[in-house]
Amino acid sequence: MILLASGALGMAGTPPDDVVDRDDVLDQDDALDHDGLVDPDDVVDPDDLLAPDNVTEPGDVTEPGGAADPHDDCVADYDPHFEDDLAAADAAVPEVRALTGPPRRFARPLRRRFRVSARYGIRGNWIAGHHTGIDLAVPRGTPVYAVGSGVVVLARWSGAYGKAVTVRMPDGHYALYAHLNRISVRQGARIRTGTRIGSSGSTGRATGPHLHLEIRSRRGYGSDISPVRYLARRGVRLT
Repeated sequence: MILLASGALGMAGTPPDDVVDRDDVLDQDDALDHDGLVDPDDVVDPDDLLAPDNVTEPGDVTEPGGAADPHDDCVADYDPHFEDDLAAADAAVPEVRALTGPPRRFARPLRRRFRVSARYGIRGNWIAGHHTGIDLAVPRGTPVYAVGSGVVVLARWSGAYGKAVTVRMPDGHYALYAHLNRISVRQGARIRTGTRIGSSGSTGRATGPHLHLEIRSRRGYGSDISPVRYLARRGVRLT
């Protein structure tokens, strides 16, 4: 079972700067635009290797209202350094045009079977008082895709979240994809729904491979909403 648990409030150590590998450059079919706002600290580790493609079958999940287990795989919580970096990056990245007309297409973040190892909203000793995202257990190296279109606000080492990508979507919500093994998009890039943004891992304060998907109604920590309900209202069943 994978959960977030409170602990360090700062970065658990910043890894050496990674160099963007040519193989990690966005395909033309994935990127709408590049605004040239590439942070030199963007994390794309060319030494990362994909794990064997064994399938994770659906299994036991943590029920809503369950207590946090200190032995779970994901132990990230509020990280002030990440929140400061996100605020600065958000101010530097241009706004995405608001949605007009029919709702745009949304998609699942994973295209293979996964196990929900920690549901959104379970109570625990987090600063928010509950699990702020949903944890989807998959093997290390599983491709991760954008659930909606938007602009990449931050794509780099993100403290307790490890290698993470934060996307500001046209409806003003933010999608945070955390604990990645590899990042495949750049800060400032405008992406389509279904763009591959990286691959799953266990970076940051985590001990097992999974995707932590967090949806925020605003940029700041504590504005999280249920990823399951958010996607369901947009025609995507996550669980």
